[in-house]
Amino acid sequence: MKSYHINKGIGRTVEFKGLKAQYLFIFAGGLLGVLILVMIMYMIGINSYVCLFLGTGGASLLIWQTFSLNAKYGEHGLMKAASKKRHPRFIINRMPAYRYLKLKSNAKSFRL
Repeated sequence: MKSYHINKGIGRTVEFKGLKAQYLFIFAGGLLGVLILVMIMYMIGINSYVCLFLGTGGASLLIWQTFSLNAKYGEHGLMKAASKKRHPRFIINRMPAYRYLKLKSNAKSFRL
């Protein structure tokens, strides 16, 4: 009879070198974007030292920024910060105050 090993990582978030969840995708996509940018600059004919300098500078900036966002916001914090920007700060109700003070004697008499 065969024995199968149970995957103990079910339900856990994806993690690589301390980067969790969406930061891992930002990191991989950003490095791919920097690589494509350097390849395009090299094919255009820009000096290879300039391409190397911009590539290493861009990649190091991306790595530093991604790890700092991971440390600051955590696993779900970046999504919470984005949703906080879309959430209204105030709820404005422009209905007159006397409408709230009326007694509902009849449902038909109350109009919006």
